[in-house]
Amino acid sequence: MVSVVSETPSTPDTPLTPLIELQGIRKRYGGRAARGEAQPPEVEVLHGIDLAIHAGEYVAIMGASGSGKSTLMHVLGCLDRPSDGVYRFNGHDVATLDADELAWLRREAFGFVFQGYHLIATESARENVEVPAIYAGLSEAARTARSTALLTRLGLADKQHNRPNQLSGGQQQRVSIARALMNGGQIILADEPTGALDTKSGADVMRLLRELADAGHTLIVITHDRNVAAQARRVIEIRDGRIVGDTGAGASAGAGAGVRSAAGSASDPSATHTTAAPAHPALAVPDIAHARTQGHTGASLWADLREAARTAWRGMRLNRSRTGLTLLGIVIGVASVIVMLAVGEGARQKVVAELGTMGTTIMYLGSRPPSTGGPRGILTEDDLEAVRALPEIGHVMPVIGDPITVRYGRADKQMYVMAASHIMPKVHHWQVAQGRYYTDAEDRDLAPVAVIGSKTHAHFFPDDPNPLGRQLLIGNSPFEIIGVMQERGADSGAQDYDDMVFIPYDSGRARVYQAQTEPDYVVVEAASSDLVQAAETAMKNVLRARHGREDFGVGNAAARLQAEAATRSAMTMMLGLIAAVSLVVGGIGVMNVMLMTVRERTREIGIRMATGARQRDILRQFLTEATLLTFVGGTIGVVAGLAIGTVLRLSGVPVVFAVSAMAGAFLCAVATGLIFGYMPAKTAARLDPVVALAGE
Repeated sequence: MVSVVSETPSTPDTPLTPLIELQGIRKRYGGRAARGEAQPPEVEVLHGIDLAIHAGEYVAIMGASGSGKSTLMHVLGCLDRPSDGVYRFNGHDVATLDADELAWLRREAFGFVFQGYHLIATESARENVEVPAIYAGLSEAARTARSTALLTRLGLADKQHNRPNQLSGGQQQRVSIARALMNGGQIILADEPTGALDTKSGADVMRLLRELADAGHTLIVITHDRNVAAQARRVIEIRDGRIVGDTGAGASAGAGAGVRSAAGSASDPSATHTTAAPAHPALAVPDIAHARTQGHTGASLWADLREAARTAWRGMRLNRSRTGLTLLGIVIGVASVIVMLAVGEGARQKVVAELGTMGTTIMYLGSRPPSTGGPRGILTEDDLEAVRALPEIGHVMPVIGDPITVRYGRADKQMYVMAASHIMPKVHHWQVAQGRYYTDAEDRDLAPVAVIGSKTHAHFFPDDPNPLGRQLLIGNSPFEIIGVMQERGADSGAQDYDDMVFIPYDSGRARVYQAQTEPDYVVVEAASSDLVQAAETAMKNVLRARHGREDFGVGNAAARLQAEAATRSAMTMMLGLIAAVSLVVGGIGVMNVMLMTVRERTREIGIRMATGARQRDILRQFLTEATLLTFVGGTIGVVAGLAIGTVLRLSGVPVVFAVSAMAGAFLCAVATGLIFGYMPAKTAARLDPVVALAGE
């Protein structure tokens, strides 16, 4: 067996202040009941324990099962608090320490060796050894070097990457001893260290413990085996929660010199081995007062996050089926939000584009009798010029239109003939399919030219794809066809635009509508969609000032169209919210999985707490794991959403991806992990170390 004796300078004196001092320590369980439950009886396990242990002592606490020795060990190792009494560590009252300070003390002062080894099943031997150093804030390189050196000294150089189930019981216990020494292990608390080992492995472990005692470590062994206890330099016997024997009580102050007391020597059959060992002083112990003044060092945020992420990723890989089912909820949620919003936005933009052809900035102005009574108003050219001069107005287009009989050859039909200026295609965002539209010059020259809709073309020229140059008789006046408009359809509640004929405004007044002295209505286009309401108000103010009364009416078609577009946007948002429900469902799945994880890893949580993890370290670890789970799910969900949307787009469905939607869905997924992972993480952080260590 390789020696693990520490290299420590000699000092002749041993401090008089006990390292560990217990006065009147009692520990009771029960007596408190949860709401609605009967109160359990109170059981007192420790009955006024008085005990002093000096630095460098090798002590065995011996007792039968149920004698209270394990409870005493938990109190000594600051895993549990006494119900009554005083526990002083190096002269400092432990009762004044909060949970984080107790974690610091366990991390800096104690190293635990358990009967059941208590190794983290998913971690390798080296990673198990490094756990205390992670919470101590040691760099990755430094802790790897130290853990490798410890395992090499303990004969496990070739087992560093083996997991606990790949090691024998003796090898696992040596890993546990290496972990206890990782942060120095000034005080080694060994609970039945040979209880689960065969004779040879047990002897090897006890030899290691003797070497640690010779090196100056304070060694406290909890055992029911008298042969194990006999190897210690001081034997304390406990029965029914009381100390009934102490072989070295009077000589404990001198035990730090590394030499066995007389009583201990007499009872040890291997005394020649131990007494021959060189004397070593007690190792330096943590100064609580100094630590409080300087602040407690611990794992850095980055190191803690890296460790949590590494642990979480390994857990996800080892539990692929459960991880996959959990991720499925997040993936479906994120993908559905992205696809729903993309489809909704595509539909909205398509509607907006279609509405654009109908004029999202258009208003209709017409004459009417005032509401107070009187003759109907008249819109003059001067009125229209005044409206054109407003900065909020883009275009003003007077229109005369009525159903008139239109003939070509033997075919005739009653249809709407619109006389409007050359800006009609621009105002209505409408394109010519064949030929051209008439010009302002042709309008001024009263040219007899006409442009027809697609249905008019189909009615009069069903077998002629090119009607340009043909003559239509509109009323009694012939007009030459110079263009065909693209198919458009009808506005809501209006006549079909495709079933119309369009002629110049002045030409129409002169040749078709000779009796018309004013336009039937005026199409007014706002300068932009943002100015529709302002344009309507400005136009009303100008005409009211010119007429002295409100003998006109304004139909704000743009406002109706914008309201419809807004409705489409609301529908898109509703689709997104519906899809977001699946994110919540996925988040609940994450919470359930994390709660299961906490239950499954209760012992691991206890191990981490025993090796120095603070409550916030445990909280941060499980929050990181939940966030990583949703991060992976969110990433896959974004990719899946893009893939599904691309397939839909190739199938002809209008799909418009928005980076904001994808980012929002992804961030919501991560936030879901944080929110729904918080309760399980908080549950884990609040576990009692002793209860957690006893968990399965």
